[in-house]
Amino acid sequence: MTRRLTTPDDLDGVRADRVIAVLCDVSRRVARATIEAGKATRSGRPLAPSDRISAGEVIDVDVLVEDDAVLPDVMVDFSIAFEDDDVVVVDKPAGVVVHPGAGRPSGTLANGLVARYPQIAELGAEYRWGIVHRIDRDTSGLLIVAKNPVAFERLQAALKDRDVTRGYLALVTGRFGNASGTVDAPIGRDPAHPTKMAVIEKGRPARTHYRRLAHWDDHDVTFLGVKLETGRTHQIRVHMRAIGHPIVGDPVYGPRAGMPGDPGRTWLHARSLTFDHPSGGGPITVESPLPPDLTASIDRLGAPDRGATP
Repeated sequence: MTRRLTTPDDLDGVRADRVIAVLCDVSRRVARATIEAGKATRSGRPLAPSDRISAGEVIDVDVLVEDDAVLPDVMVDFSIAFEDDDVVVVDKPAGVVVHPGAGRPSGTLANGLVARYPQIAELGAEYRWGIVHRIDRDTSGLLIVAKNPVAFERLQAALKDRDVTRGYLALVTGRFGNASGTVDAPIGRDPAHPTKMAVIEKGRPARTHYRRLAHWDDHDVTFLGVKLETGRTHQIRVHMRAIGHPIVGDPVYGPRAGMPGDPGRTWLHARSLTFDHPSGGGPITVESPLPPDLTASIDRLGAPDRGATP
């Protein structure tokens, strides 16, 4: 299926193969093969991998799919928080990557979904094997998977229209003067470190709402409830670092190792999802309890000096 993509500001002047890799969530190798097969055009003219793309420029892409892109893998660990004929809400453990990528053809959530739900294999890369949105490898918790193309398209449209409410729990460093707040700051590729994201002037709009749930004075850490209004890559992690409260255990954007409450991975859990069912059956709310590693880290901190924990 051909996708029409508008190049965001943070990819201004970047090579075509990298733009397609980022926007289509594929490897550079697949992006390059797509271009070389004549399946990526600008104003109706084929692109070359090294062509530079300007911000705001529109390109049409029909991404090539490798036959072995997603093979069934019954060993992938995940549980189901909700399921019906159209939708699955997966409760993903930390450590599981969502999509296959360069150097990782198996062991991902997509591989596990294909093994458990053979009909999802038929959706293919065109519908991202039903996966409506992602969470990071080291983040645990909920994400939505569609079982058919109609459900996928309706859920993706709801996500784009910000009609899906995504709630997270996070343990961050430092003390907050206010009980709640909003971080409204654009996010894009870090110019100095292309594999990382950062708050940059030409980034894509991003907004994160947070609420203080508990604080430990001796450990100087705060437990937050977080809601995403947008869904940029690493959004919560980048925004928390930007306001001086990085997430405990985050190896990329976080504080030094060994902080109080460090579970040995990013302390971030996708706690709740609320969305309208794609069949029109009304709103659905799904919640996920804290996994054992995060519960244990909270227990090690002891009773908070202010507020409460789940």
